[in-house]
Amino acid sequence: GETGTGKELVARTLHDRSARAGGPFITLNCAAVPAELIESELFGHEKGSFTGAGARHLGKFEQAERGTIFLDEIGDMPLAMQAKLLRVLEEGEVERIGGDKPIPVNVRVIVATHRNLETLVHDGKFRQDLFHRVYVFPLVLPPLRERREDIPALVEHFARQVSAQNGWKPIPFTADALQLSQAHPWPGN
Repeated sequence: GETGTGKELVARTLHDRSARAGGPFITLNCAAVPAELIESELFGHEKGSFTGAGARHLGKFEQAERGTIFLDEIGDMPLAMQAKLLRVLEEGEVERIGGDKPIPVNVRVIVATHRNLETLVHDGKFRQDLFHRVYVFPLVLPPLRERREDIPALVEHFARQVSAQNGWKPIPFTADALQLSQAHPWPGN
């Protein structure tokens, strides 16, 4: 789905309604982490394994033990890192940078991207074997402009949320206001 379609919200809902709900929900935006740091973020590192590694760091996979890891924007992950991720998915274990033994991990992996992974595979920018590992149960999240009937429920949800966060009494929207929220184009545009 496009940016803003609620990919992380769907991933969190899948986690919260699963047998892993009691475990952690850990996220990593693959596009936001520099290529030279993503391995450490995912798999961790041992103290002294590289300049600046002053202490052991647990990676996202270890942090997500018995829970879910959500890898957002996996289509932006560097090819070299894709091979290492594939190995973790196949073997069920990680090895910290500078580590000397594999560490078993038990996590559910949910991935998302705004890119077309099939096109990236065709263009040689995404590993085909990793594609087959992660493209098991695809969900396409259409943008809100294609599901305008969802707008009233979202308006009411966020209004309740803001009211609760601020200790305000919720004020319901009129039917006309909710209908107007679905208008296209919106008034004034």
